[in-house]
Amino acid sequence: MAKYPLSRRQFIHLGSGALAATTVAKTILQPRVLSAAARPVAPSDTIRFASIGTGIRGCEHLEASLEVPGIQCVAVCDLYDSRHTAARESVKNPSVTATRDYRSILDRKDVDTVLIATMDHNHRQIFEDACAAGKDIYCEKPMSHLVEDGFAMMAAAQKNKRMVAVGSQRVSSVLYAKAKEIYDSGKLGEVFSINAYWDRNSPSGAWVYPIPPDASEKTIDWNAFLGSAPKHAFDPVRFFRWRCFTDYGEGLGGDLFVHLLSGIQFITGINEPAQRAMSSGGLFHFKDGREFPDLIETLYDYPNTRVTLRCNLNNNGGEFIGFYGTKGTMIIKDATLTYKPEDTRPEPEGYSIFGWPKALRDQYLQKWHEDHPEPEALKWKIDETGESYANPPGYSDTVDHQANFYHAVRTRKPVVENEVFGNNAALGCHLANFSYFNKTVAVWDPAAKKIVKG
Repeated sequence: MAKYPLSRRQFIHLGSGALAATTVAKTILQPRVLSAAARPVAPSDTIRFASIGTGIRGCEHLEASLEVPGIQCVAVCDLYDSRHTAARESVKNPSVTATRDYRSILDRKDVDTVLIATMDHNHRQIFEDACAAGKDIYCEKPMSHLVEDGFAMMAAAQKNKRMVAVGSQRVSSVLYAKAKEIYDSGKLGEVFSINAYWDRNSPSGAWVYPIPPDASEKTIDWNAFLGSAPKHAFDPVRFFRWRCFTDYGEGLGGDLFVHLLSGIQFITGINEPAQRAMSSGGLFHFKDGREFPDLIETLYDYPNTRVTLRCNLNNNGGEFIGFYGTKGTMIIKDATLTYKPEDTRPEPEGYSIFGWPKALRDQYLQKWHEDHPEPEALKWKIDETGESYANPPGYSDTVDHQANFYHAVRTRKPVVENEVFGNNAALGCHLANFSYFNKTVAVWDPAAKKIVKG
């Protein structure tokens, strides 16, 4: 029998200490007390907003706004008439003003802020007009449709001194705040690899939304929808399933990559575009005339960190971000966060020495144990244990993200995701799509502020 048949690590794992290290109770996080003011808001001090765009996400925002104290929706705007009714139902106000023309909203003196939840290609014009009109802006993600749009929007916000929040709500989540706390504590050690995915497996998840029976050129302002996009004959599929088409959206990059990138930026403190990106993927299942892939994987190079993202519309893998550090691993899976420490205590080499003669092997092991004496009996100690957290029941990070924005509007203090942060996340989407469609490495040129082939 060998003199040292078990390493220190193996010995500990046979004891009760291993159970303490691997069995972790889940902690339910407490919701934040985020509001538009630290005290009840007088009617004269209420922030009044208008929603420009009241489709799926726009109505979700209107419903969430009812949970944020000190704000009031005074107008809604959409290019499809039936969404005016849907918006009024969402905000529980049948008499709220509704219009197709967003400019008429910007002219109103009683509108303090606007929420932009339109198709992506319409963001820039509405955003610039809102800045010029002196309105603070909550703009849905991705902030920009084209690289140059994002920088123009940043310039408009800064020139007009507007408060801007970009709508990747995970950055205001209590779960992501806990993840950032763990990351900043140093428990993970050095993190050189981050892997994330967001997968779906349903027609709705792939934007194959049903076309409302009343959709027509009479109920939809088609020319306003096209805006700066190429002219095209009326097509309700392009209007309601706009994320499928490059003229209006960014596909999986703009819908889901931006959430993952925003979360990674928030947790790690990275607030810059990736240096380069390489994408692979294809259109495998949803061959319905769309132009974007239904599966895309992208490898990003950031300084000292590699980030791999995947979105697959052919398997319901859910939402995941993994941070792999030299001292620990942190996983966000849907509404749960777990941290597991790496066992970095020293142990003798247990593999290559078995290619040595026994005498040399025993000599090495004896010397190693002399240099690393075992603790006294009953004094084995596990330095760190795992951690597990979950969102509180019924929790909405959309409510928290809105509340963060309106608090910033009231106090003029920074938001959690401003126009610079939002633009950098959007650039990640543009890098991924550039690489995919050009079949090349996409390189970010910071001096020229554009993407070039690698």
